[in-house]
Parts: sequence; C-alpha cells; structure tokens
Amino acid sequence: MEATLSPQSLGKPGLASDLRAFWAIVNREWTIFKRYPSWIIALLIWPLIFPMMYILTARALSGVDGSGMTVFTQTTGATNYIGYIVIGTTVWMWQNIVLWDVGFALRNEQMRGTLESNWLSPTWRFSYLLGHTGPQIITMTTFILITAVEFGLIFGVRLNGNPWLALLIMLASIPAIYGLGFAFASIVITAKEAHTFVFLVRGLVMIFCGITFPVSLLPGWMQSIAEWMPQTYMIHGMRSAAFANASFADLLPDLKALLLFGAFWLTLGYLLFNWMERRARQTGAIGQY
Repeated sequence: MEATLSPQSLGKPGLASDLRAFWAIVNREWTIFKRYPSWIIALLIWPLIFPMMYILTARALSGVDGSGMTVFTQTTGATNYIGYIVIGTTVWMWQNIVLWDVGFALRNEQMRGTLESNWLSPTWRFSYLLGHTGPQIITMTTFILITAVEFGLIFGVRLNGNPWLALLIMLASIPAIYGLGFAFASIVITAKEAHTFVFLVRGLVMIFCGITFPVSLLPGWMQSIAEWMPQTYMIHGMRSAAFANASFADLLPDLKALLLFGAFWLTLGYLLFNWMERRARQTGAIGQY
C-alpha cells in the first residue's frame, strides 16, 4: 500500500522547518542591512568617535608633562592607556548595540507589519530572535576588528598579550551579551517601549564595570554590584589577555563567571520569551501597537 501524506503531516513543524525559518530570517536581516550603506559607514566611524572623548579627556587630565600617566600605570598596571580605554568602551558599545538591535528585533518587525502574520506560521518562534542574532554577531565582529585596525594604525596600539585568549574571552561573553538582549526583546514586545531600560543598563555598565578605570577604585558597595554584572568580567578578562599577558589559568575566574552569567541570561531570556508568547496568545499583544 502506498503511503500518503496528509496536509497535517506536510505542515507539521520539525527541525528542518525550524532551520529553514532561521535561515530565512538571517537572509532577510542581512539583506535589510545591505540596503542601508550608511549603516556600513557607521562601522568605520563609531569605533573612533566614542573612545576618543575618553582618550582626549585622559590626555587633558594627565597634565602638560603627562605626569598623570605615571599614576595611571601605578594604579592599573597598564602602560598603554589608549588600549585600556578602547577595550572598555568597545565592550560598552557591544552591549549597547545588542540591546538596541536584538532587544528591539520583535518590536521592529511588529512595526513593519510582518510579526503578526509570521507568528501564525507553524514555526519555532524563538527562531525569530536567533535569526536576527546571526547577522548581528557578524556585524559586531566586523566592528571589533575595525576598532583594532583603526587604533593600531592611528594610535599604534599593539597587543602584547595573547590574542587567542582575548578571543576566548569574547566567545565566552556571547551568551551573556545576547541572553540579555533576548530578555529585553521579550519585555519590549509587551511594554512596547524600553528606551528607559536600555539607558539604565548601559548607564550601569558605564558606572560600575570600569570601562575607563579599574573597578578596584570604586567604594566597596559599588564593587559588590560590579561583581554581579558580566561586563565587569568581560572587560577585565580582555584587558588581562590583550595587555597583561595573562595565562589561561589567570583568566579562568573570568571565564567561569562569564559562562555562569551566560547560562543564567540565556535561560532567563528564553523563559521570558515563552511567557511573552503565552501572554500574546491570551491577550492578542502581538497585534497591539
């Protein structure tokens, strides 16, 4: 007897259909990105603009004879203040861009008028966020590489540590960075607006995580808060790997903390997404603007 396929079996979601949906979203986001050349130009400009205000301030505060740099070296143990600042500001920009791009992914699709129809398809809905994350990781990798090239050519910043260990810290940071973005995306689709939350998170990173100064200079209660923020370990680990010639054993505490934070934020982001999905079915929140 010949086997027949019912319409129900043809439309049944599975791994293959989820992968096709994921790839379709990746391809769509990449196509949209290429349609706006100004976004590509921004990848060349922003790596210089944001760190420069801290670099110029550091030069001004160091005094005419540069004597303040001696205090900086004694405090941080780093001799290259430009590289020290650039790593901190790059981590800040990475988290900030993820909050805007991934955090507003579902809301932007809702504003385009495509989210509600896609939501009705028999697809793993979390693939909408994962698909948006793929091109974003590529653009952020390009952003970081451009930052390294520009500051190497213009300011002569050179890594005297292990670039592979710095890369390992970056890879270990991805789950925490994007897990936080997933959590934001779920909140935004419910709250419709989360600019305040983004400003709060990036402000906390700027104040507590030491993007331009050592966390050890903060009061004790502020250091306690910094210990609960993954960006603190990202910045410390990348600086140690890039400029302090730290070994894998030296970086192990930072790596363990980043992996634990990554597991926490990915889990929380997924749970918040499932909660938002259930709420959308009950209240019709997807179609509400």
